[in-house]
Amino acid sequence: MAIGSKELASAELDTFEDSRLADELKKAKEELFNLRFQSATGQLESHGRLRAVKRDIARIYTVLRERELGIRATPVAVEAPAKAAAPKKTKKADAAAEPAAVAETETKEA
Repeated sequence: MAIGSKELASAELDTFEDSRLADELKKAKEELFNLRFQSATGQLESHGRLRAVKRDIARIYTVLRERELGIRATPVAVEAPAKAAAPKKTKKADAAAEPAAVAETETKEA
């Protein structure tokens, strides 16, 4: 992709969830507003950036619409792995823990 931002390539947009796409769209629209304002006041240094941001917005809208129509698949949410997996209990550990658990419930009931 020669024009547009490298962070928002169409292959990368496929991996974003809908909520993240909405956030990226909001950021791009805000940037476009600021760039237009700078252009109107004569402070804009890079006029090519206007075109790139417009293309990013169009690219995001295209991905969202294709997902609506079922043309493009929505990514599956991946659960983050737990920081530390709990150690597997052995039968000996379960047997030792049972009397303690029973004793705790009996004291709470009394």
